[in-house]
Amino acid sequence: MTPLVFAVLAAFALALITGASGWLSPVAAFHLLVAGGVLPLICGAMLHFVPVLTRTGAPHRFFQVLPWLAQGLGLGVVLALQEPGLRCLLHPLSALLAGLALALIFWMKSRAKACLGTPHPGWRWYGCSLACLLLALLVVPLLLAVPAAYRPLRSLHLHLNTLGFVGLAALGTLPLLLPTALGQHDPDARHWLRRYLWPVLGSVLVLTGGTALAALDGMALVGPLLAAVGLVLLVYPVLRLLVHWQRRFGFSSLWRDGATASLLLAVPGFMLLQLAGLLHGFQRLEPRLAILALGPAFLLPLVLGALSQLLPVWCHPGPATPNRLALRQRLAAGGAGRALLFLGAACAILLGHELPGMGLVGLGLGHFLLALVAGLLQSLPGSERAR
Repeated sequence: MTPLVFAVLAAFALALITGASGWLSPVAAFHLLVAGGVLPLICGAMLHFVPVLTRTGAPHRFFQVLPWLAQGLGLGVVLALQEPGLRCLLHPLSALLAGLALALIFWMKSRAKACLGTPHPGWRWYGCSLACLLLALLVVPLLLAVPAAYRPLRSLHLHLNTLGFVGLAALGTLPLLLPTALGQHDPDARHWLRRYLWPVLGSVLVLTGGTALAALDGMALVGPLLAAVGLVLLVYPVLRLLVHWQRRFGFSSLWRDGATASLLLAVPGFMLLQLAGLLHGFQRLEPRLAILALGPAFLLPLVLGALSQLLPVWCHPGPATPNRLALRQRLAAGGAGRALLFLGAACAILLGHELPGMGLVGLGLGHFLLALVAGLLQSLPGSERAR
C-alpha cells in the first residue's frame, strides 16, 4: 500500500498544480484528482478493510494490483479529456473501470459469504459505494451519445461519483477509523452502520436525482425541491454520528489529535458540499466552484487524516514500534490546522475567490508532504532519531 499512497499523493499535487496553472482543463484536473488519486486509494482501502470486516485472508494477487490498474485507467481518462481527439477512448476506459468495480463487488460478496459468523456491516457500505461508481460509469457513454441531455447526465455522473462512491465509502469507514485513530473502541459503530446504510443511500440517490432533474427544462422547481429533500434526509444520520462522537469521545479529545481532528472536520466539509450542490440546483452557484471545492472541503481532510493513521501501519507492519509511533506523530502534527486551512479554502472558492483558495490548498498539502518526508527520513535505520 505504501507505494500506492505516494502515487496517489503525487496525483493530488499534480491536480492542484496543473489545474491552478491552466496546464490541464478544469475537467481534466478534476478527474486527475478523483480518477487518478481518490479512486485507487479507495480501492486500496477496501482491499485493506474488507478482509478485516469479514475475518478472511489477504486478497488474491490480482486484486492487490487492482488499485494500480484503476489508477492507470484513471490517468487514461485524464488524457482523453484533455485531448479532444482522444475522446473516443472514454467508452473503453469507462467499460474497463466498470469491470474492475464489478470484480471488486463480487470479491466482497464472496468474502462476506466465507465469513465465519456475521460479517461486519461496514462491508455493505463499500458494496453500495462501488454500485454508485458503476452507475456513474454507465452514464459516460450517454454523455457522448446524447448531447441534448448533457447537463443532467453530467450532474448525475458527478454526484454519483462524489456523493455516492466517495461519500458512502467515507461514511462507511469513519465510524471505524476515527475510534481506531483515537486508540479507543466504539461498540456502537456497528449499530450506526447497520441502521443508516439504506437511509443514507436513499438520501444520496434522491439528492442526486434532484440535481439532475434541475438541469432539465421545465424542472427548475421540482428538481431543486427534490434535492432539498434529499439533503434534509441526509443531514439527520450524519448529525447523529457527530452527536454520538461528542457523547462518547468529546470533541475536545478528538481535536487534540491531528488525525482525528482532520477526520472530524471532513464531516462538516461533506455537508458543505451538499449545500453547494443544492445552491447549484437553485441556480445560485456555478457548478465549477462546487467541483473545485470538493477537494479542500472533503477529500483532502478525509484522505490526509486517514493516511496519518494508516500510513505508519503500512510502512511499519506488525507490532507497534518507535519508528511507527514517530511517523504517526509527525503526520498527525498540525492536522487540525491543515483541516481548518482546507475548510477555509473551500469557503473561499465557493465565494468566488479561487486563487486565494487554491493557495490555501497548496499550503495545507505542502505541509503534509513535508511532514511525510521528514517522518520517513526520521524512521530510516541509520538516522539518529530512529535509534
